[in-house]
Amino acid sequence: MSLRSPGWLLLLVPLAGLIGAYLLVQRGRGRYAVRFTNLDLLDKVAPRRPGRRRHIPAGAFCATLALLVVGFARPTTEVRVPRERATIVVAFDVSASMEATDVEPTRFLAAQRAALAFVDRLPERFNAGLVPFSGTATVAVPPTTDRELLSAAIEGLTTRQGTAIGDAVLAARDAVRTVDRQSETEPPPAHIVLLSDGSNTQGRPLDAAADEVAADEIPVSTIAYGTEEGTVDLPSGDRMPVPVDGPALEALASSTGGAFHEAATGEELQAVYEDIGSSVGYRTEEREVWQWFVAAGLITALAAAATSLLWFSRLP
Repeated sequence: MSLRSPGWLLLLVPLAGLIGAYLLVQRGRGRYAVRFTNLDLLDKVAPRRPGRRRHIPAGAFCATLALLVVGFARPTTEVRVPRERATIVVAFDVSASMEATDVEPTRFLAAQRAALAFVDRLPERFNAGLVPFSGTATVAVPPTTDRELLSAAIEGLTTRQGTAIGDAVLAARDAVRTVDRQSETEPPPAHIVLLSDGSNTQGRPLDAAADEVAADEIPVSTIAYGTEEGTVDLPSGDRMPVPVDGPALEALASSTGGAFHEAATGEELQAVYEDIGSSVGYRTEEREVWQWFVAAGLITALAAAATSLLWFSRLP
């Protein structure tokens, strides 16, 4: 917590003086009472009071002043709020290697399920788009808040030959530019989440695509999905190894300001999606909370008045 107008805290100095004066007065009252040697007469002249309870209204009154002073100092605290115009584009690898069964039931089906859960958990005000890619990359769903449309598109994906990761990154970047009319002059806060299990085999080189997206300040978080033991069966009957190219995806994420993740199971992939969702789903901003202190001050003021009326039949 920080203060935007800390100078108001100087008012706590006279308040401290007031508290000190009160304590001195209370100490003087005790000494004055000791001067009476006839305790029976003292009891009739000064009947017994509520004792320590008499300090409660005064304490509440001082707390009220302290809270109001802090409120004038305009305290602020950091809060997490959903990003307005925020956009996430999911670039989904649908190359034939995603049919590998090293992840149950297959890489492709497990990734589909995780992507559907990820989209379902995004804040409602978020725009979300989909770019499936294999030998080419296309914008299947431009950024939208229509979750049913996006989920239906993810469910309808099928695998094809080739892996054009660089083209997918640029297609996702272009999709961000279609969010609204402001996007060309004032791009929305955007994030690309790219899931792939292989190497860039065709299309735009990864480093060139990364440079273009980095220039637009759009981070690309990558997920290397699968294991080193993954294989797929070819129509000829041969079995071809399809290991994950983690270093290439890590370099892409690093050069664009995104994060690199590895997932070898469906559960790990879901955990990665949840982590990405929480990291890009909100922004932290400072908000003034002086209202809290003013409200607390009013409550203590009411407490001071109520206890004083109840015990002494007067307001403090």
